[in-house]
Amino acid sequence: MVTHPLTLWLLGDGKAGHENQALGLAEALGRLTPCAIHRLSLAGACGLLGRIGAARAVAAGLPKPDLIVAAGHATHPALLWLARHQRAKSIVLMRPSLPLGWFDLCLAPAHDFPHGANHRTNLILTRGALNRVAPPDTAARAGHMILVGGPSTSHGWDSEALLQAIQQITASGRARGVWQLADSRRTPAGFSELIRRVLPAVQVVPHQQTTPDWLPGQLAAATEVWVTEDSVSMIYEALSSGAKVGLLPAPRLQSSSRVLRGLDDLIASHCLTPYASWLATRTLAYPSEPLREADRCAAEVLARFEGFLTTLSHAIAP
Repeated sequence: MVTHPLTLWLLGDGKAGHENQALGLAEALGRLTPCAIHRLSLAGACGLLGRIGAARAVAAGLPKPDLIVAAGHATHPALLWLARHQRAKSIVLMRPSLPLGWFDLCLAPAHDFPHGANHRTNLILTRGALNRVAPPDTAARAGHMILVGGPSTSHGWDSEALLQAIQQITASGRARGVWQLADSRRTPAGFSELIRRVLPAVQVVPHQQTTPDWLPGQLAAATEVWVTEDSVSMIYEALSSGAKVGLLPAPRLQSSSRVLRGLDDLIASHCLTPYASWLATRTLAYPSEPLREADRCAAEVLARFEGFLTTLSHAIAP
């Protein structure tokens, strides 16, 4: 049993998506046991030696870590260097560019390993990337959200089809409460303004005006969330919130890919309702249960490293 607060170092590359994954795991660990979280950024550092040097500099003076968590290829060598020099456990999020066996633990979306874990003892497969959306509580939920992405390697864009879908979904009298539409950095220029002009009752929230805590907070209060099909990370965030989740149309550019297979699996397991299905029935069902991948992984991390962390507890006991 761990008897001291865990010290976590989160190694980031300056990319919000990567750093939110590490924060999601750290906050989930904090829901299970007391934790002290320290964020170390390598943003701006270049090259192998530059990033290791930056890691050494930003770590100076921090308390010794128990676990070091990192996401993003640029962080991998520095993660390994810090873990070795600090005698801490290394946790990498998403499939690493370096050999998997070099890390103490890897938490990666199942679509990154289409053939499964193959008996790898240091690999935990997840449904989607980890995120900061906490498990739902029992508070009343009334929010209605639309999360809009943009063109990607897997999806194109059709403003007219998307506008028509949003018009149908937000039609007067179908759902009470204000509808919020949040765009993203990939949303084509002019689309948010189009929504403001055609659907003035929809509150448009530009991503430039939100804080990192805004979306998790809004999702926690939402009863219904619609996400464009290209926005994989936001789809999993919405599913983690416990809300009913609908899938807005976006043209697929590929007939099959690991991302599309993951989406189709969510649809087949009735976690998501495609817009075409909703249009036929006007029914949006709750998932059988919300995704709680960060909490599941946090519990697994503590179980996997129990012996190591217990030894540390005894070592620092007075």
